Amino acid sequence: MSLSEDFWDNRYKTKDIGWDLGEISPPLKAYFDQLTDKNLKILIPGGGNSYEAEYLHHRGFKNVYVIDLSKTALYNVKLRVPSFPSAHLIQNNFFYLEKSFDLIIEQTFFCAIDPNLRPAYTVKAFELLNRNGKIVGLLFDAPLNTNEPPFGGSKTEYLDYFSPYFDILVMENAHNSHHTRTTKELFFMAQKKQ
Repeated sequence: MSLSEDFWDNRYKTKDIGWDLGEISPPLKAYFDQLTDKNLKILIPGGGNSYEAEYLHHRGFKNVYVIDLSKTALYNVKLRVPSFPSAHLIQNNFFYLEKSFDLIIEQTFFCAIDPNLRPAYTVKAFELLNRNGKIVGLLFDAPLNTNEPPFGGSKTEYLDYFSPYFDILVMENAHNSHHTRTTKELFFMAQKKQ
C-alpha cells in the first residue's frame, strides 16, 4: 500500500474522494463557532479541500495553515478562497513539518494515513503543539477498510494512541454529525500533557 504524494494527488485529480463532504463538518463548525481568540495558530493536517480552513478564514482567523501531500487539493482551496494566504497552504508530509501551533484540527487525516503510522502521528502532534495546545476533531468510529483509506477504528484504540501524550477532555459519539456519518464518528478534544 503506497499512500504517496502521487496516490493522493490522483485521488483529487479524479475526484475519487468519497470522504469529502463538500462542506464544513457540522461538529467542527459548532466547535469553531465558540472560539473567540482569532489569533490562534491552527493546523489542519491532510486538509484536502479544507472547507474547515475556508470557514475559519472567513470568520477572521488569520493563522490557519493547511498541510497536504496533494497539490491539487491545495490548489482547490486557493481557487475557492483566493484571499487565503498561499504561504499557509503547505504541500508537504505532516511528519516533516517543523512549526508550532496552538490547535490541530483533525478531520479524516488520522484515518487516512497508514494505520502503522498512528503512534507516530500522536508523537508528531504532541511535538507540533505549543504548551497547553489542543487537538480537536473527528475520528471514524467504525471498522471501515483494511486495504485502503479511510481506515476506521474504535474509541478504545484511539485512547491507547492519544492517552500517553494528551489529557483526553472529550471523546464521545458526535451528536451533530453530517447525515452521511451519523453514528460513525467520535468528536474528541485532547490537551497536550505538560
